[in-house]
Amino acid sequence: MVDEKVLKQRFLQKSKQHHPDFHTLSSADEQEAVLQLSTLNNQAYKTLSDTDSRIKYVLALYGLLEEGELYTLPSDFLMDMMDINEELMELQSNFDEQSHQRIEQQINTLEQQLHEQTTAQIQAYTASEDETEKSHLLLEIKKCYYKMRYLLRVKKTCRTFALS
Repeated sequence: MVDEKVLKQRFLQKSKQHHPDFHTLSSADEQEAVLQLSTLNNQAYKTLSDTDSRIKYVLALYGLLEEGELYTLPSDFLMDMMDINEELMELQSNFDEQSHQRIEQQINTLEQQLHEQTTAQIQAYTASEDETEKSHLLLEIKKCYYKMRYLLRVKKTCRTFALS
């Protein structure tokens, strides 16, 4: 698990250390190197401070996430999503605020459950010293990552009905 407070402290320390304004008297090569370090520091903080980006980065780092990958979600999850998607299609043709709120709550509940599940898996991964278990946990985290991606698309669709 990432300690957000420690992460921010380290980011600020590195920002101060590598800020281009503190290296104006350095050579052009040194200024360029400091600028690159500052950029890397900003990118690292942006990635590590966002849970979704951090998970994506770690999965890619271990070769478990590929650009354009066609991941197959578990059928029980897809069945749950099919029910919600059918309700959304019904909502599209016959909008009802009460139904919209109920669907939105279902999505939020699923999102919270996935967040809790992912957090528990990350904690177990961090605590484990067994490489086989760690590999299994990374695959479970990947499954949750793709479920969250799917759920975010459904959530976005649900929001469009509220805006219509």
